[in-house]
Amino acid sequence: MAKPNKTQENDGDVAVFLDAVKPDQKREDCKVIAKMMAELSGERAKMWGAAIIGYGTYHYKYASGREGEFMRIGFAPRAQNIVLYIMPGFSISQDLMAKLGKHKTGKSCLYINKLADLDMDVLRALMIASLQAMEEKYPNS
Repeated sequence: MAKPNKTQENDGDVAVFLDAVKPDQKREDCKVIAKMMAELSGERAKMWGAAIIGYGTYHYKYASGREGEFMRIGFAPRAQNIVLYIMPGFSISQDLMAKLGKHKTGKSCLYINKLADLDMDVLRALMIASLQAMEEKYPNS
């Protein structure tokens, strides 16, 4: 049997987790992100692991046979920055990325220091594009 993902959806209290985020500006930015992701996804926030907030789920299956469930979109306040999980990656939205503002990226991770560094309309459009791409690849059943 395949080993399950380390990061699993759980019943952790999202509001309690967000209220504990420090410093104050990061906590407020995370609350804005949480509200935006909930609104755009139409999903309720759930804890994934100990420190990730995710919205919606999808089932994936790789050619290797490994399969599982993961969030469609989410974020995590980290010590150095806030990480937004844009699951399809950024190749679908290069034009938006060029206009977003100060950020760094990984494969599916968008690293930001604070929302004030970003164009919020572009961030919103990026989230919408991500959710649309996920719906095309992994339609809700």
